[in-house]
Amino acid sequence: MEKIEYEWVKQTRQILLDQCRKLTEDELTKEFEFGFQSIRDSLVHMAGCYHAWIGSFLLSETSSPLLTKEVIHNMKVDDIQRYYKQADEYVESLFDQFKDKFEEYIEKEPSWKPGSGLVSKTPHQLQFHSITHEFHHKGQIVTILRLLGHIPKNTDILGLSDKEFAKRS
Repeated sequence: MEKIEYEWVKQTRQILLDQCRKLTEDELTKEFEFGFQSIRDSLVHMAGCYHAWIGSFLLSETSSPLLTKEVIHNMKVDDIQRYYKQADEYVESLFDQFKDKFEEYIEKEPSWKPGSGLVSKTPHQLQFHSITHEFHHKGQIVTILRLLGHIPKNTDILGLSDKEFAKRS
């Protein structure tokens, strides 16, 4: 994956976060019977995937990449945005540190799953997993927005021009 492609991912994420910023606290935290139940919890879970697989597993920047339920419970959209900003910094480091080793396997046990055994993945696989994981849960959030009576902004088109992006945010 090229850096520009990840910029596209961030662009569509921002459209969703901007829409979520307009929700009431009740809408952001209302629980449903699928996914990670609420929009807030789903957004944090999506960012946590980047923190775990890229920030912890690949970069060894943290040994406890996932947030506690108590921390998540008190998060607002601005807090979630900061959590994603750190995830984006991990991805930037991934590009820098693994540019010539994107397809080399790394084998170790995930720090947040002691006793789970060794995992052997390439930086490319884990970056791709983090992005597809994000889009999977983004689809669930869009469904929740519809169930709440909102019309979701289009976040499916990657690589919007600045003009198109401004219209959707």
